[in-house]
Amino acid sequence: MKATPKAGSPIVEETLTRIAALYGIEKDIRGLDPDRRCSARQEQSVPLLDELEVWLRVQAERLSHKSEMGKAVACILTRWDGLILFAEDGQVEMDGNLVENQIRTLALNRKNALFAIQDEGAQNWTRIASLVATCKMNGVEPFAYLKASLRAIAAGHPHADLDDLLPWAVPKTAVKAAARTAPDRAAATEAMGVNRRLRFVLDPIHQMLGLDI
Repeated sequence: MKATPKAGSPIVEETLTRIAALYGIEKDIRGLDPDRRCSARQEQSVPLLDELEVWLRVQAERLSHKSEMGKAVACILTRWDGLILFAEDGQVEMDGNLVENQIRTLALNRKNALFAIQDEGAQNWTRIASLVATCKMNGVEPFAYLKASLRAIAAGHPHADLDDLLPWAVPKTAVKAAARTAPDRAAATEAMGVNRRLRFVLDPIHQMLGLDI
């Protein structure tokens, strides 16, 4: 914690110890389905979170509101509802490390977004970037996935079945087939032919990925 004095702080040490216990629970339930994760969190994490909140509020009363430590504790308590959201939803992670790791390469490359020219271009860029990152998270080759999806869209894939075009749902055989075919003029022309429909399809897919850009 940035507010930690050079000589150390019992408050920080105690806070980190309590948080470490929560991470220990997360380690044990990693990989389980959302319902089981939520159940385990309700049983094990919620009591620890309740104790942590009470303890932090006690410390907040003792600390000067103008001190760095007092400001840090007040900041935590102000955002408490958001910090404990993971305990209510098995699909939510305890922290944003996974997302931060996925977008690090995009952050390093963010200057490219300056050449988006207009808002719509930037929004399209973020949609594609979101899909590429999701492909990597699911072990799917991004170019092959986009190519297979665009072909499906061009072939009249029904809008009602968009779930089938998500990176984790597209048949692996279709992705592998697309990966074996090198990019060529025909493929480029095919992609351009569905450009108008691309935004129509990617908008709901982007929403389904749970990313509000």
